[in-house]
Amino acid sequence: MIHRARLDDMHPRDLYAVLALRVDVFVVEQRCAYPELDGRDLEAEHWWSRADGGELTACLRVLAEPDGTTRIGRVVSAPAFRGTGAGAALFGAALAILPGAVVLGAQVRSQGFYERFGFTVSGPGYDEDGIPHVPMLRPAAA
Repeated sequence: MIHRARLDDMHPRDLYAVLALRVDVFVVEQRCAYPELDGRDLEAEHWWSRADGGELTACLRVLAEPDGTTRIGRVVSAPAFRGTGAGAALFGAALAILPGAVVLGAQVRSQGFYERFGFTVSGPGYDEDGIPHVPMLRPAAA
């Protein structure tokens, strides 16, 4: 089941689960010591999905950028649900209702995942916390 809410409207247990998954993957698994809680969660709409048994399967956050684009970030699938389509289902559900152009910073190893949703590389690659990334864009629908 897919859920979405602003931080102030999230149940504390949902917020805890989302933040714990992000830290477990981005900080611990990927060995990146960085400030995962960057302040932007306060302005984001958070999306997450749960399996029938209640386990968190994936999450992401959606941000409005000053230039009018929408940014999707912190896209992550729980290790136990990788390869099940849970992350793609959540990502696709978010894209289905987002207006205009959508941007994101993709880990190079995940670039193909985003290309399946119509994203293309939109600039030079860069290093973020020791992991190669590329900026990507899905233009506004014509």
